[in-house]
Amino acid sequence: MITATRLNLPRTDGSLEAYDLGGPSPWPTRAAPPRARLAFAAAHVVADPLAAAEPWLEPAVDWDSTLAFRRHLWDLGMSIAEAMDTAQRGMGLDWSTSEELIRRSLAEARALGAEVRIACGAGTDQLEPGTYSLDRIVEAYLEQCEVVESQGGRVILMASRALAASVQSADGYAQVYARVLGQLSQPAIIHWLGDMFDPALAGYWGSTDLDTATRTCLDVLAANASHVDGIKISLLDKQREIDLRRQLPAGVRMYTGDDFNYPELILGDELGASDALLGIFDAIAPAAAAALAALDAGERAAYLEILEPTVALSRQIFRAPTRFYKTGVVFLAYLNGHQNHFRMIGGQESARSILDLCEVFRLADKARLLRDPELAGRRMRQVLALAGVDP
Repeated sequence: MITATRLNLPRTDGSLEAYDLGGPSPWPTRAAPPRARLAFAAAHVVADPLAAAEPWLEPAVDWDSTLAFRRHLWDLGMSIAEAMDTAQRGMGLDWSTSEELIRRSLAEARALGAEVRIACGAGTDQLEPGTYSLDRIVEAYLEQCEVVESQGGRVILMASRALAASVQSADGYAQVYARVLGQLSQPAIIHWLGDMFDPALAGYWGSTDLDTATRTCLDVLAANASHVDGIKISLLDKQREIDLRRQLPAGVRMYTGDDFNYPELILGDELGASDALLGIFDAIAPAAAAALAALDAGERAAYLEILEPTVALSRQIFRAPTRFYKTGVVFLAYLNGHQNHFRMIGGQESARSILDLCEVFRLADKARLLRDPELAGRRMRQVLALAGVDP
């Protein structure tokens, strides 16, 4: 019998599985900022499905719901990484809308007294695809950095598609980063985003060989250490992150962007640990807050017990093609009642299959991340019905 918390989920062989949801999430809705690690959640944006705009061509944002979600993250003690790839930057969110997002989020942070707990992405995406001179790339970076800093924000210096397309030498990267970082009023977080997240960033740091690219990255960090707060690595390569972390200049933090191995990397080892700047923290913020509170209390086993069940979910959401992970993140926000629809900028809700979304649903339940199983079940049924499945 189908009940409020039982529904039929399709399998890969075309059959249906009767699935019984577990209990509601036990995690808190409010938490203090963690002390042992810095924890940034890269936040998604909520699309406005009723805007009179072409969804594939014109980004339309529901600003009230988007800012409400940021308050949810702040309430859980998370810091926010704003206008990053999780917000569909470069996959539907253009610079003009990103600028408005940054201004609105920084204003919200100031109003709540949370301005120290937000950092914003600055890149070069106002430039059309193509190749550019170093001067123009530096100018584009500084235009966006000025927007962030003029509003009192901290800069996350995003990887640049224009730089990847225009420069194939370590020296060119060194020049650009030195010129940009030297103009900032406070140390920035540098973001190395791998090509699994954005194919246009292949060959970043001037080489497709990751060992060579890593050496160039380390050289840039060493030459500009006083202007760098830390580096976020999003390569999904645990050992490379650990090796790079151990070679960082004094005072430069490692922010893990590894959505496959984050529990171990944040926990760390006898030689150090990573702070966090993660897209998956958008989706698992309540569990992450509880785990980080356990880590603050020295309860390492409890920390792992909470976070380890979320890893299978994260690996599903960030599976290849990884750049479509935003669909799973927004889907969970919909299931958990943070927005009243499952629509995305650029029509990206269609980027993952119904079978994929069903697996996200199962794994979120197993990780105890559905705060109201009845609501989640009703919303899953609506998604299934649109796909022609009798739930």
